[in-house]
Formats: sequence, C-alpha cells, structure tokens
Amino acid sequence: MLGLISVLLFSVRLQAETKLPAEKNYAEIKARYDQFMTKSDSWGQRYKWENLIKEFDSLARNYPKSKRADDALYLSGGLYMSLYNYSGWASDLQQAGKRYNMLLKGYELSRLADDALFSLGEIALKLKDEKRARELWQQLLHDFPQSDMRERTQSCLLRLASSEAAKNSKKSQIERKKPKTTKAQFQPPEPPAAEVKSISEKNSSRRDFSRVLDLRHWSSPTYTRVVIDLDRETQFTKGILKDKLNSKKTKSIYLNLADTVIPEINRELPINDGILQRVKVSQFNEKTVRAVVHVADIDHYKIFALSQPPRIVIDVIGGGYKNSQKSGQPPVSLKDEKTALPSLAQQLGLGVGTIVLDAGHGGKDPGAISAVGAQEKDIVLDITKRLKALLQSRLNCQVVTTRESDRFIPLEERTVVANTRKADLFISIHANACRNRRVNGVETYFLNLSTDEEAMELAALENATSTKNIGQLQSILNDLMQNSKIKESSRLASCVQQSLVKQLRESYCDVNDLGVKQAPFYVLIGAQMPSILVEVSFISNKQEAQRLATGEYRQKIAEGLADGLEKYINEIKLARL
Repeated sequence: MLGLISVLLFSVRLQAETKLPAEKNYAEIKARYDQFMTKSDSWGQRYKWENLIKEFDSLARNYPKSKRADDALYLSGGLYMSLYNYSGWASDLQQAGKRYNMLLKGYELSRLADDALFSLGEIALKLKDEKRARELWQQLLHDFPQSDMRERTQSCLLRLASSEAAKNSKKSQIERKKPKTTKAQFQPPEPPAAEVKSISEKNSSRRDFSRVLDLRHWSSPTYTRVVIDLDRETQFTKGILKDKLNSKKTKSIYLNLADTVIPEINRELPINDGILQRVKVSQFNEKTVRAVVHVADIDHYKIFALSQPPRIVIDVIGGGYKNSQKSGQPPVSLKDEKTALPSLAQQLGLGVGTIVLDAGHGGKDPGAISAVGAQEKDIVLDITKRLKALLQSRLNCQVVTTRESDRFIPLEERTVVANTRKADLFISIHANACRNRRVNGVETYFLNLSTDEEAMELAALENATSTKNIGQLQSILNDLMQNSKIKESSRLASCVQQSLVKQLRESYCDVNDLGVKQAPFYVLIGAQMPSILVEVSFISNKQEAQRLATGEYRQKIAEGLADGLEKYINEIKLARL
C-alpha cells in the first residue's frame, strides 16, 4: 500500500514539475543564458550552446500560446547566430533562420517580429544572398514603419546599394581591360595542397576573432559620437594622426582592434555634417581592424568600451563646444537648425536654456516589471511628459525628450541627444527595483566611482550588464570623467532629491529618503553638462507599485522633480549675480 502511495505521489509531483508555468520556466532558462553569456571561456564548447538552444526550443514547443514562446524562439535563433561566429558553419545560420521564421509565422504581433526580420536579412547577407537580404529589409521598413530597427535597416540597405554600385563599376573596368579569350583557353591553376591547408588554418583561427557588426554615428557642428558594434569584446589601442605641416591640429583619430575581422574589405562613411568628416573601418592586417575618424579642429576626444552588447564608443568634442555654451548660442536642433532660436533664459545669460529629459527603457526593453505586470518604461514615460509640461510653463526654457513614445533607444544614443542639443541639464528618469521587495523610497544618482554594492547592482541592472562588467568600467571612469560636471551634477542631484522627497511627503508621509548616491551609469557617460539619474520609487515594492499606477502619484513625482530643477536654476542665478 505504501509503495502504491509513493508511486502516486511521485506521479503527481512529476506532472506538477512538467507543467511549470511558462514564465517561471523561461526565467530559469534565461538566468542560465545570462550567466553563460558573461563567461567567454565557455563559448568555445559547442555542446553548451546547444544545451541552451534545446531548452529554449522546448519551452516554445511546450508552451506555444504563452507570452514567452516568441522570446524563446528569438533567443534560440540568436544563440545559433552567435555560434556561427565560432563554427563558421552555414547550417548554424540556417537553424537560426528557421527559428526566426517560426517566430514571424506563429507570432506576427510579437514585439520581436521586426528584430527577427532584421536578423533574417543579416543571415541572407552572410550566406551571400544580397538580393534576399534587400527584400527582407525592405519588407521590414514596409511592415514595421515605427520599428526601432528602422535606422539600422536603412543603413544596411544604403551599404548594400553602395556595395553593388562599387561592384558594377569594378566589373565594367575589368571587362574593358580583360583580354579576349575563350573558355577552353583559360584554366585556373589548382592551388598547392600546402596553400589549401594554410588557408583552412587561417579561416579556422579567425573563428575566434571578434567581428565588426555595424558602424553608427551622430554628429553636430561641435560634437560627434561614433559607435562600433562588435559580436564580442576585444582589446584595442588608440592614438591620433597629426598634420605633418601643423602638428597642433589633429587630423584623425585611429583605433586598432586586436584579433578582429570585418566582413567587408572596408567600410567608409563620408559624412561632412559637423566636425566629423568621415569614418573608415578596414582590415589593417590579418589580425587587426583599424577604425579612423577624420575630424576638423577638435578640443578633446574620449574612447571607451561598453558591454552587452559589446561596442566601442568614440566621443569627439569640437573646439567651439564650450564657447558656444558660454556665449549663450541657441541649441542646435538636428531636424531644424534654422528655426532654433535662443530661449529667454539663454538671452539673459542665466545658464539654463535647454533641459533634456530621458524616460528610461522603452520599446523591446520594458525595464523593471511589477508583480501585476506594470512596466517601468510606461510609468517613466508618463512622468516625463508631465514634467516636460511643468517645466515649459514654469521656466520658459526649451525642454527636449529623448523619446515621446514607446520606442527603444540605445543607452549611448540618449546622451547624444543632450550633447548635440548643447543642453544645460540632462535628467534620466527611472523606477527602481530590488530583490528585497520590502525596500522602498526614492534616490538620485550622479556619475562617479562607487564602492557601494547596492549601487553597483543597480547600475548593472540599468546598464543591462553584469556587476563584473561594471567593476571593469570603473577602471576607466577616472579618465572619462575628467571633463564631466561632477560637482555640478552632485549639486543638481541634491536639489532634485530634497525637493522630490518634500513634495511626496506632503501627501505620502512614509516616503523613504534614500539620499544622493553615485554610480557608473552608461546613460550618463560622456554627458557634457550636469546630469543625473533619478529612481522615483520602487516598482518591486507592493505599496509603491500601487502608487506608481495612479496618475496622482506620478503627478506628485513630476512636481517634485520640477521643484528641484527650479531650485537648482535659482541657485545658479544667485551665484552669478
């Protein structure tokens, strides 16, 4: 009898275990995936990739109607694409494509559909099918006009067009020069066996190299940011090339990426829209890719690496950047430079004419999620819009937002908005989260080194990376922050924190003041003005999540932030009288 009961209990337990909710199952697999992606020493073992792929495939197969089936298919396809970088096997690309197609056919309304379509274009290009890649990317632009992949897709199509034009031109030149010969007369020589072996070994060794995936840039008359996207992290050296006739004038900045290859022979972008003249990335030698940024007269530049996804950022500040800020020139709009007029505050020389507000996360990145499914990206966007309206009515200054809708913006692009607009203040707005759901309160951060474990974990969360990578980032922050407004940012953070707590406590007396802190946030790196990141409440805390769900609480937050900014600006005015 006891044996029968044991069998029945085991059967019930087995059934329960095989019917785990998709969300919990996905979270467990995703945790293993995140851990694996931070351990590069495991990437050379194929079976580890395949084990994760099988787990994601199993989830999509067992829970096809769940909200995580499309996520599982997308990550499974991404793993196969990453695995191709090591194996070089076309079959890995085909397997990735199979999963992206399953996502598109079975989950056409998925937020990842446009990403899957873009990846299919990349696969087609890797398989030397430029026509198919063009068709897929054109389909993406047609089917998803509001996609966050739109700019990247357009850039890929432009490169395809340029490449095709160059090939046609070269082909016509060869045809004109080629001597007339018959097919029977021409027999290409067979390469020696030793040569075949050396080529094979060379290709095999290159599987362990980093690959350049994309080249992005933003530029204004006095500020430029260039981003080189890679498939994995790599070491690099940097330097400047000067005009031999005038050694004081920098002609170009170069960056050598070790053990890296670029799929094309070279990639060059003629720009000429500010201090940035052109960018060229080419295979310098078998093991090195060289990026050269050709610029006009500059003040200084910074180069730093970010992770997950791996990319290298090059910031160039023009010689006129500081002068234009001091002289109160109007901020330059990237869309309409002619109509950008100086605000009243700028005309009076009060120092704050443009404020950039950054609503954290967005699009495919929901940020933190509450127990009932509320998403950080939606909450902070609403708060940002409320704050913008308040500032415009109170301060009579220009207020710019990094996003006005639910769209994804890379962290490095958000700072670009502030720098290209020559903003005087930059405020990034977020909702906090903690593994301990009892933690509550508001806190404000400015960019600096940190030894606080909780601050480091929060920075890792907001940066979408690991605490290990945050620790590595701190080692280069000393150099990065030499031109940052650390003291002004600290002062701004204090004004905002005090005013936010005061405003909230008028209606919610139990609001916890967690104070002003410092941490290395990607979104603040490179900002040329006082900049802060505000965590307005904990979405992971039940009470604060309920409050954040109400318009009344979000309005109070906006009013507190506006009070703090107004207080800071008034202090600047008094200091300058």
